[in-house]
Order: sequence, then structure tokens, then C-alpha cells
Amino acid sequence: MSFEIIQNHCLSKAFVEETFPFDESTIVWKVAGKMFCLGNINNFISIALKCEPQYAIELREEYEQIIPGFHLNKSLWNTVYFDGLTSEFVISLINHSYEQVVQKLPKKLREEILKS
Repeated sequence: MSFEIIQNHCLSKAFVEETFPFDESTIVWKVAGKMFCLGNINNFISIALKCEPQYAIELREEYEQIIPGFHLNKSLWNTVYFDGLTSEFVISLINHSYEQVVQKLPKKLREEILKS
């Protein structure tokens, strides 16, 4: 999975911004100021994604490329290594992460995002 594909997909979503809040190599995509995807631009072999807790466990059991999120809440975040996964599947996981974050936003903001 190329950096450009992930970047373009994340930035195509409503209310998304690209930031570097931790250091110059860790890129973070946020929706309305809340993280939903992050990765290392110098070694772009994986991304961290937010995930519904039970689904996170199911994904880890089914795919060796998906492990608990590194330096993140392990019940809510997965690290997804691209090798061996289809682009479509990774995109679906990004979409799930984005939706998880949007669901937790205040109602008015959530409705505004869903209209976009």
C-alpha cells in the first residue's frame, strides 16, 4: 500500500486534516481534531487505526498482520501491517476507523460531517 493512496483516501473524507503532532516522521490524520489514522512516513509499512473493541479482537485473531496498537490504547487501536493485505481491505479498515471517531463526536458536528 503506498503512502499516496492512504493519504489521498484519508484527505478525501469530510473534516479531515493531516498533522505531525508527535514528531516530523509520524503523520496523523484527524477528523474534527480527533485521530483516526497514523503512520511513520519514513518507514510506511503499517498504520494505526481506531477500531470497535470486539472487531479489533476478531481482526487480530484472523490476520497476523494486525496487532494491538503500538503506544496506543490496545483495546481501541490496531496496528495494521500492509504486507499480504489487499488495498480494498486496508481502505475498509480506514473507513471503519473514521466512522468510529465520527460516532463519538457531538451530535451537531456529526450531522454536519454526515451531510458533507
